[in-house]
Amino acid sequence: MKTVEIIGYQRANLGKAAAENFRKEGLVPCVLYGTGEQVHFAAPVILFRDLVYTNEAHFVHLNIEGDECQAILQEIQFHPVSEIILHADFLRISEGKKIKMEIPTRLVGKAPGVEKGGALVRKRATLKVIAFPKDMPDHIDVDCSTLDFHHAIKVSDVKIANLTFADPPQASIAVVEVPRAAKLAAEDAAKAAETAAAAPAAEGGAAPAAGAPAAGAAPAAGAAPADAKKGDAPKKDEGKKK
Repeated sequence: MKTVEIIGYQRANLGKAAAENFRKEGLVPCVLYGTGEQVHFAAPVILFRDLVYTNEAHFVHLNIEGDECQAILQEIQFHPVSEIILHADFLRISEGKKIKMEIPTRLVGKAPGVEKGGALVRKRATLKVIAFPKDMPDHIDVDCSTLDFHHAIKVSDVKIANLTFADPPQASIAVVEVPRAAKLAAEDAAKAAETAAAAPAAEGGAAPAAGAPAAGAAPAAGAAPADAKKGDAPKKDEGKKK
C-alpha cells in the first residue's frame, strides 16, 4: 500500500473557535491517538488531496514537528454544504498489530447480465477489512464475469488470503439490475402477445347453440321449412269425396 506524508503543527489552543481559525488559515484540525497520549495538531488541507480524493487506500506518514510515526486515517468530517474538511482523526499503527480499514472496491470483468441489457450496480464502495498492515491492500478487485440478471456478489464470495471482512457476509457488493425502461418494454410486449392471441377468437364470433342448425344448412328429412306458416301446411285426403 502506498504512503502519503502529512506534516502537522501541534495545537496549543483547542475548542470550536480555535478550530475555526485554523480552517480559515487553510489548516485541518486533527488528532492522533493509539499508543500513548493523544496529540492534537493541524495540517495543511492541500496535503489531504492524495489521501482523501482517491479510489485507493493509503497509509499515512505523520511528521508533527519532528515527531514521526505511521498511521491511518480513521475518520474524517466534511461540511455538509461546502464539503470542506472540518476535522480528521488518525490512528497510530505498528507492524505487529492488526488494524481495521475501509478498502475501496473495484468491479472487474464483463458481467453477462450487462451484455443482455442490464445495469451493473455497485452496492458497497468500500469493505471493512481486518489485517496486519503488511497484508492490507490498497483496493479490492471484485470479479463480475459470472454475474447475471438478479444475481449479486456478496461479501462471503470474496476470498483473499490473510484478510478478514467485518461487513455482514450476506451483504451485496455488486448486482446486475434490469433497467426500468427494459421492464416496461417487456411488460408491453407481454400485453401485446395476449391481445394478439385473443383476437382470432373474437373475430370468429359466438358458436351456435347445441342442436341448432348452422346458417345455410338444409333442413332435416321430413321437416317443414323454417319460414312456412301454419296455414300453408297441405290438407290430408284433400282428393276424397265427402
